[in-house]
Amino acid sequence: MSSGESTGASTDGSAGGIPAEDSPGSGGQASAKPGAGTPAASAPGQPPTAVVAALMLTMGLVALDTAIVATAVPQIVGDLGGFAVFSWIFSGYILAGTVTLPVYGKLSDTYGRKPVLLLGISLFLVGSLLCAAAWNMAALIAFRILQGLGGGALQGTVQTLAADLYPLKDRPHIQARMSAVWAGSALAGPALGGLIATYTDWRWIFLLNLPLAAAALWIISRHLVEPTRPPGRTGPVDWPGAVAVFACGGLLLFALVQGGVAWPWLSPPSLGLFAAATALGVLVVRIERRAEQPILPGWVWRRRTIAAVNLAMAGLGLLMVAPMLFMPTYAQSVLGLGPTGAGLVTSAMTLSWPISAAVAQHVYRRIGFRNTAATGVTLAALILGSFTLLPYPAPVWQPVLIMLLLGAALGLFQLPLIVGVQSTVGWEERGTTTASVLFCRNVGQSVGAALLGAVANATLAGRLSQAPLPGLPTNLDEVSRALTHPGLLSQEAAAYLRQAVAAAGDHIFLGATLAAAASALVLLLVAPRRFPVLPEQREG
Repeated sequence: MSSGESTGASTDGSAGGIPAEDSPGSGGQASAKPGAGTPAASAPGQPPTAVVAALMLTMGLVALDTAIVATAVPQIVGDLGGFAVFSWIFSGYILAGTVTLPVYGKLSDTYGRKPVLLLGISLFLVGSLLCAAAWNMAALIAFRILQGLGGGALQGTVQTLAADLYPLKDRPHIQARMSAVWAGSALAGPALGGLIATYTDWRWIFLLNLPLAAAALWIISRHLVEPTRPPGRTGPVDWPGAVAVFACGGLLLFALVQGGVAWPWLSPPSLGLFAAATALGVLVVRIERRAEQPILPGWVWRRRTIAAVNLAMAGLGLLMVAPMLFMPTYAQSVLGLGPTGAGLVTSAMTLSWPISAAVAQHVYRRIGFRNTAATGVTLAALILGSFTLLPYPAPVWQPVLIMLLLGAALGLFQLPLIVGVQSTVGWEERGTTTASVLFCRNVGQSVGAALLGAVANATLAGRLSQAPLPGLPTNLDEVSRALTHPGLLSQEAAAYLRQAVAAAGDHIFLGATLAAAASALVLLLVAPRRFPVLPEQREG
């Protein structure tokens, strides 16, 4: 046991049949902070149906955004220009949402969830309106960053509110609904975006957000009543820490997004950005150690449970790069499917994920949060590894089956971690804890995109340099064009390039397999066998 852990154990059963967890304070819960071991809110009851609908609608706004915008990129670029920087339509949004997660988490713990959620919806609404009015690519990117600032508030706050409003025994139901929202958005987004881009103007993609965001704003402001809670911790908001966290995270993610794309990894821009991010990281540590109410409190990493979940979720973000970012390219370039068919292969994972999340509660009530999540991610590692055993060319049903099984495994992995870690903290720490988990997942995805992208590029470059026949692309920049227009290559050259892409896919999925295995080891070696669920959570 690490210092500060309690040796006591719960002697009662647990609500809903969940195995009795360690007593409050285990895994670092026994910090001597006011209210750490006392109920942080009145026992939650069933929230009004309108509030649940508004939360799902709010989550849907975030989930639908990237999927629906991606399909309209050709029309946007054709209208506004800026092909060289269009990727920042997505990167700017993701970066803004990620680096603000810790700030919004702390603000929700200080001022309550409702004001932060209303602020996030308002920023998202205004950002959407301005995106629809964008006059060039630079303006659209700037307004997408503003929209991302709102999206960052929505991601963490909705997840935190779900834990506030539902007792532990009912929390899996709302989390499963959230997973279903993400799945539905992944399926409907490309189709809806394609219809809008084909039959109307691309600006309607952003205008569509306005009535939905306005409805969510009105319902939440009118009907959401937060559970009664004790007086919050006093002290000034750590604005210097917030600015430092924002700057450090922004530089790090910017370096990861641009490295290997806009400039080589070992070039002066990359090295300079990573050095600046490191220096700002040191500054963040110094500021947060002195702050009365830090944005990134040290207990997030000192408590075994939260630290283990953060690291495991970073692994989830990294491994998700393989199915979400590479599978569409594999389906089109190797399997020969069109964009719609490739999207259906990828979306197979989103069909099984919410179903698995819905049944995960029955598993962790028997074997606990840690063991359920470890089982899920171990299965995910085996499934990801099986991709490397596919024949060339593989029948379409085989990658579809892999995606279905992967979604089922990840549903067992993610939901127990989120529900479990939220149940180990009181109200006054739940926003910060939830934000740290989502922040680590997003950073893991950014690191994974950079790392596995570099692996794929190295594989392709090696295969092209050893090509036994002429007519192939001479550099990586030409590969994308050749894959998009296979008629530019001879039949033999096209077949060789497809095999090179398949080899790159094997290496990407092997990297994702290692990430899943690392997450399993973190859970087994770092996380406590039983999560230290607070008493009021067990009694829920």
